[in-house]
Amino acid sequence: MPATPPRSRSSDRNVHAVLRAIVEPGFFSSSSVGLAALIGGIAAVVAGGVGVFTVIRGQAFAGEALGDIGAAGGSSAYLVGAQALWGFIGAAVAAAGVMEAIGIQRARGRDLATGIVLGAGFGLAALFLYLGTTYHNTTGATVTILFGSIFALSSSTLPLVLLFGAIALGTILALYRPLLLSSVSPELAAARGLSVRLIGALYLVAMALAVALCAVTIGAILSTALLVGPAATAFQLSSRPSRAIVTAGLLGVGAMWLGILLAYDSYYWPPLHQSWPVSFFVVTLVLIAYVASRGVAARRRAA
Repeated sequence: MPATPPRSRSSDRNVHAVLRAIVEPGFFSSSSVGLAALIGGIAAVVAGGVGVFTVIRGQAFAGEALGDIGAAGGSSAYLVGAQALWGFIGAAVAAAGVMEAIGIQRARGRDLATGIVLGAGFGLAALFLYLGTTYHNTTGATVTILFGSIFALSSSTLPLVLLFGAIALGTILALYRPLLLSSVSPELAAARGLSVRLIGALYLVAMALAVALCAVTIGAILSTALLVGPAATAFQLSSRPSRAIVTAGLLGVGAMWLGILLAYDSYYWPPLHQSWPVSFFVVTLVLIAYVASRGVAARRRAA
């Protein structure tokens, strides 16, 4: 076998040196990192698909309300010893039903419905977190529920994430054309015989599932950033919803994976040698991407 050319050996050494500078030891061999990347990637893809319609329909505030009341569900799950994801799912879907019942489909009713759900969510979350820390000594529950702890997720969470993610994306794909029409022009959709309210209700369920998946990865309070941020960024780069869905998914996965890498590396940063939260990096990267996309869009308009 011929010897490796000196230039190739030098290039390999340079690549390895760059990787060592960027990636701290043990990153690729860590099972918790691999699980976090898989679950976070699924959540980001789902959020991208659902988030595009959240932006089109102008329901970002509704997504925020679902995340906040999801905190009540997650904290109640901690209280009874169940997986937090079940609590996030149950509370978010129930909140979506309440919002639909009190007028989320009507423009004037959206702020009212969202405000009521938002207040109820914060109140219940405060109660359940208080009970958990008082009677069960779950001191880490507050940070985990509100801001996420993706490295602490267990492998038993993965099948649930796959199931609920498939339901959310499947709903969006099955309803794509009628959902798009009813989002852009509800009157035209109704004139064509579409059940605008049923479509909206099914979409709210999909959004509730997406918010719950985001909450279990980066926390209930920050979940809306992953739902809306990549989608809003994608629309700065493309006006076509189909392309925006793909772009939003890629941006979300990129922010999630890079956030996981930075959080892992942050343990080795001086002076404290304590890991920074994944959620902080993910939300910051989403913001940077959105600001950059605004600049790209402005240059395109000026050209």
